Amino acid sequence: MTVSLPSEWAKRNNLKPGDIVFLIPERDDTLRIAPSQIAQREEAEEYIINSDTCEEQGMLERIIVGCYILGRDVIRITSSNRIKREHISEIRRIVRKLIGLGILEETPKNILLQCSVDPVKFKLDMLVRRLSIISSTILSEAMQALLESNKNLAEEAISREDEADTIYYLAVRLLLSAQVKHDVAEQIGATDVLFIPATRLILQYLELTADYAEDIAKKIIGLDIHRNELPDDVVQRIYHFSEITLTILQKAIDCVFSQDIEVANGLIEMKKLLEEESDRFMKEAPEIPYLRSIISSLSMIADKGATIADIAINRALEKPSKRVENIIHTVKHDRTLPITRIKKT
Repeated sequence: MTVSLPSEWAKRNNLKPGDIVFLIPERDDTLRIAPSQIAQREEAEEYIINSDTCEEQGMLERIIVGCYILGRDVIRITSSNRIKREHISEIRRIVRKLIGLGILEETPKNILLQCSVDPVKFKLDMLVRRLSIISSTILSEAMQALLESNKNLAEEAISREDEADTIYYLAVRLLLSAQVKHDVAEQIGATDVLFIPATRLILQYLELTADYAEDIAKKIIGLDIHRNELPDDVVQRIYHFSEITLTILQKAIDCVFSQDIEVANGLIEMKKLLEEESDRFMKEAPEIPYLRSIISSLSMIADKGATIADIAINRALEKPSKRVENIIHTVKHDRTLPITRIKKT
C-alpha cells in the first residue's frame, strides 16, 4: 500500500523521493506521519533545568520528579557558575527514589540524568497491588508499634515510605505514557482507556495512605513519653480501629480487580460505621498529645479505602461480568419517534 503526501507539507519538511518518514500509531488507531529528523528529535529530546532559578528548598527535586513522571528520559541540570551543594544533595536523594533514573555525567556546572525504564518489565496491576501492600505494611507496623510500645518498629515503618514513593512515581510515569503511546499501554496492561483516570486516582490514594501511615508512626514515637498515661483499653480500641481501616483499604483494592459489587458496597457501609465510632472516640479519648491526631489519620485512610471501593463498583458496571448481570442488566428499547401524518381538510 502507498500513501500520497501533501506536496506543500513535503516541501516544507524538505522531503524528496527516497527519504525516510516514520508512521507512529496513536491510541485511537490513527497514524501520525513524521519526517525522520522530527521523529529522531522526539526520541532524543533533552530537558534542561536551570538550577540557579530553583532557590526555594525542594523545588529542584520536585521539578526532577515532574519531568520523570511526564516520561522525559534525558534531563540536564545546569548552573551558570557551579551547582550548589544543596542542589547536588537534592539530585542524589531523588535519583535514588526514581526507578531507572541515573546520573550519566557530572561536572561542576552540569549534571546529566538519563532514564532507562523498560515498560515490558512492569504491569500496572502489579504496581497497584505492590503500592497497596507497602502502604498497608507501614500502617500495620505502626499500629503494632503502638500495641507493643516498640519505637524501633515505628521507625522501621517510617523507613518504608520511600519505597511507596518509588512505586508511585514509576506507576504514574507509565500510566501517563500509556495515554499517548499505544505500545506502552499494551505492555503494561493499561488498554482500558476509561479506567486510566481511575487508576491514577487509586495510585494517589494509596500514596496518601502511606503518607498518613508514616505520620501515624511518627506520632506513635512522640506518644512514647506519655505511654504511662495511656490506658490499655484505649490502646486496644485504637488498634481495633486500625484493623477495620486496613480491612476497608485492602478489600477495596481486591474489589477493583474482582469486581465484587456486594463486598465493595459493604466496605462503604463499614466506613460509615467507623466514622461514627471515630466521632465517639474523639469525645471520649483522654487529653493526651497525638492521640486524636492518630484517630483522625486512620479516618482519612478509611475514607480513601471507601472511595476506592466506590471506584471498584463503577468499574464493575463499565464491563459487567455474569455476577454483575445478576444484579443489573440492559434492556434495549426502540426509541424511534412515531411519525404523525397530517391530513388536509
